[in-house]
Amino acid sequence: MWGSEDDTAAFAQQLAALPGIANAFISLHGELGAGKTTLVRHLLRALGVTGRIKSPTYAVVEPHETENLAIWHFDFYRFSDPREWEDAGFRELFASTGLKLAEWPEKAAGLIPPADLAIHIEALNETARRATLQAGTPHGEDLLQGLHP
Repeated sequence: MWGSEDDTAAFAQQLAALPGIANAFISLHGELGAGKTTLVRHLLRALGVTGRIKSPTYAVVEPHETENLAIWHFDFYRFSDPREWEDAGFRELFASTGLKLAEWPEKAAGLIPPADLAIHIEALNETARRATLQAGTPHGEDLLQGLHP
């Protein structure tokens, strides 16, 4: 449970501290306004990304880099056909090393690889959120083991 945005930021700090985050694929699920992009912004800041962090809703992907980490933030909300993922050339990005974060992954269903960690966010009210985490790979299991309840 995240009672406030500060709780979301604290969770992002925990996630950023995990050694395995550098080469993970994390999918983010939830309705519009649930807090997916807010979580990503806090995570990117915790990982050391500086400068403006914008939502990739229109660009579909926003790349970020730190001294030691390549990060791609995807937003597939505008996809109307999963084949758009393939046509956009994202297979190569997902095959490369680095952190991949994807909002609305169901819009690329069947083509996107399984997420190491799926984070489902449910807005309970204006500030409170319920986050449910699910590992989809052995790497995701390792990530879950490293998080504090």
